[in-house]
Amino acid sequence: MSRIVVTGGAGRLGRSLVVGLADAGHEVLSLDRRTSPALQREGITQRLADLSDAGAAASALAEARADALIHLAAIAVPFSAPEDVIMSTNAGMAVAVLGGAVRAGIPKVIAASSPTVLGYGAPTGWVPERFPLDETTPPRPWNAYALSKLLIEQTIGMLARQTGDAVRFAAFRPCYVIAPEEWAGAPTQQGHTVQERLDDPALAAPAIFNYVDARDVAAFADTLLGAMGDIPNGEVFFVGADDALAREPLAELIPRYFPGTERAAAALTGTAPAFSSAKAHRLLGWRPRHAWRDELVPTAAARS
Repeated sequence: MSRIVVTGGAGRLGRSLVVGLADAGHEVLSLDRRTSPALQREGITQRLADLSDAGAAASALAEARADALIHLAAIAVPFSAPEDVIMSTNAGMAVAVLGGAVRAGIPKVIAASSPTVLGYGAPTGWVPERFPLDETTPPRPWNAYALSKLLIEQTIGMLARQTGDAVRFAAFRPCYVIAPEEWAGAPTQQGHTVQERLDDPALAAPAIFNYVDARDVAAFADTLLGAMGDIPNGEVFFVGADDALAREPLAELIPRYFPGTERAAAALTGTAPAFSSAKAHRLLGWRPRHAWRDELVPTAAARS
């Protein structure tokens, strides 16, 4: 059993991550600006903390006496705040929390990044060299949210260069997170239901039809924590489902919404997703267990 600090533990992904880690036998401390009733259970402690305050973050991490940190806390939606606010909040919090973890002597540090670092949806156009997209695809952020996430990855690299192997680091890019209750019709992050995103491909197209069940992210995090001493330091992983959140093949859908991608998208056959999690399988042995065809609870309108 490890003692794990999760920042942003009361959020959409955070709740499933904290519960999943507790179910795996870990003692989990959630640091967030708010608490969640879903986390009021054995094995989980919640503490209010303003992690944008570097001093408060450092104190909370020092007091935690943790074996590992998973940093999720951030402004989580692009353009949900002014660009300068998103950048200063996400980047400043990352430096404060990740640096604070190092100073607190926490030996394993993981940070959440985002697939948006790749720059899809850029107003000037976006045509990747190939699909599926993976960790070797060049980052090309075009907004403050994506840039702040890339900076989080670079902060991990910076700290690894400072500490060597005394601290083990990793970052992960979770695809469009779907919490367990959202399969039954609760609104997703963008306000639409999963059913609506499937019925109208234009809703899922901005994310290139990617998704991941939050419980699979929790399982990934637990697996990663156990493997950090055996893999190269500072690795970055995509974490996504093994299929796309779409009823039609992406070879047909992607060129509809991303002009010029016909040749690259042709490599995506059947239900293959646009993002590959093959590296997580290769290095960690992790695979997602949840897929929309098994999890989705159809609405009354869809059943009729």
